[in-house]
Amino acid sequence: MAPKKKSSDTNSKEELSKWSKEELIARIIQLEAHNVQLKNIISKNFSESSSDSVTKENKRQVDFSKYHFRRVLLRIFYFGWDYNGLAVQEDSNQTIEHFVFHALTKSCLIQSRETSNYHRCGRTDKGVSSFGQVISISLRSKFPPSEQNTEESLKNEMDYCKILNRLLPRDIKAVAWMPIPDNLPEFSARFDCKKRLYKYYFPRSMLNIRAMKEACSYLKGSNDYRNLCKMDVGNGVVEFIREILSADIFAVNPDDLESPTSMYYLQIEGNAFLWHQIRCIMGVLLLIGQGKEAPEVIKELLDVEKNPRKPQYNMALDLPLNLFHCSYDITETQNWRYSKQELAEVLGHLQSEWTLHSIKTTMIKEVINEIESLYSKCESETQDTDSQQREKDRVIAYADCLIQGVKAKVYKPLLKRDTCCK
Repeated sequence: MAPKKKSSDTNSKEELSKWSKEELIARIIQLEAHNVQLKNIISKNFSESSSDSVTKENKRQVDFSKYHFRRVLLRIFYFGWDYNGLAVQEDSNQTIEHFVFHALTKSCLIQSRETSNYHRCGRTDKGVSSFGQVISISLRSKFPPSEQNTEESLKNEMDYCKILNRLLPRDIKAVAWMPIPDNLPEFSARFDCKKRLYKYYFPRSMLNIRAMKEACSYLKGSNDYRNLCKMDVGNGVVEFIREILSADIFAVNPDDLESPTSMYYLQIEGNAFLWHQIRCIMGVLLLIGQGKEAPEVIKELLDVEKNPRKPQYNMALDLPLNLFHCSYDITETQNWRYSKQELAEVLGHLQSEWTLHSIKTTMIKEVINEIESLYSKCESETQDTDSQQREKDRVIAYADCLIQGVKAKVYKPLLKRDTCCK
């Protein structure tokens, strides 16, 4: 029973004496929950305040005008499942950049973001991960500019990755760094990136992989992808022509191709992508794999004269998307600098993470096997063959969760759906 509503947040002893036992218990539980909530808020604010004060104290102790800086590329990986995207946000600290810049400033590798000449290669959205994110930035150096290009200085420079990884969360780590040549002072991780390669992982389930591969062949080339992205006119994006250099479907394990749980991935590479372009493409590819659309629907969607407006459909889930690799011309003349010891630390951590996730996957698979055996037993006891087949098709649904939104009972082809406004 819920406590009686009162006009005030407090109650007198006389009023409380009139409450039933159930009402008093409910009130106590409510107050305890509110107390826990307040403690969490105070703890969070204190933690952030302490962190900021430590950072400010470090800044006061370090006179950055006395130090040298060098321009570098940093290669970072992160699992974005629990983050609100890469870019810093005013209303949330749960972003990749928030933690990266906290580590950079606390370690005094930079004075501030504003003075660091920072650029990122790709702005990944909420839930999206990256193995190959690259940023360009000016970091504090042990050597003056005149000595920074020598092999000795490169070998004895500060271990940027080790310094940052001691301050970064477990699912965000720096892997390597690379010096930017002196003759490229304006080099940018964003504007000088030549190619970006993404991977989108998914289980085979009952998908027609051959049809999906055929559809991928129609994506390649320079096209207007307005029907295969999410409009971003709020940020001034009104040009939708992009070039996809390659697109195909591959098996993660070539020896495991036919099981519903066999893992595959879409690999797509281009010089640049539109907002949610890959997730929209994958949403359509999943419909093709399910047999709801023909592979040629990709060609129809790329024909913007015939289909000038995007039909309404749901894009694919964010979790399986990974910015896998970024390509630069300077990698032909410069080498990434790795620390064997630091790589061993990161590798050990990743192996532990794999173990825990693999155990969870195995436990879930054991339950699936048990339920499937019960389902087969039920199936053998019925005589309705057509109903059995329909039910069987519904149950093997490993990939269904990858398409967001409500699933319609009656499927309507893409080209017959309502279209978005211009």
